[in-house]
Amino acid sequence: MARTVFCEYLKKEADGLDFQLYPGEVGARIFNNISKEAWAEWQKKQVMLINEHKLSMINPEHRELLEKTMIGFLFEGEEVKIDGYVPKA
Repeated sequence: MARTVFCEYLKKEADGLDFQLYPGEVGARIFNNISKEAWAEWQKKQVMLINEHKLSMINPEHRELLEKTMIGFLFEGEEVKIDGYVPKA
């Protein structure tokens, strides 16, 4: 049976993640408060960010930037700005 969470991003009950996908306290917060749907939205944004800014996951500053952006997107309602990207209306 799917586990449900109150998703802080969608502001509604939704299917939760099957397991913690991100390490540490932030990962626990995501696991407990973010739905599969919201995580999938973040992953799309993350790929665009990595590609646009040529981020390397080996670089601690790049990882920190991504984590900060992820927290803003998932928990604080911040839109991810990607140059030249226009979301479908």
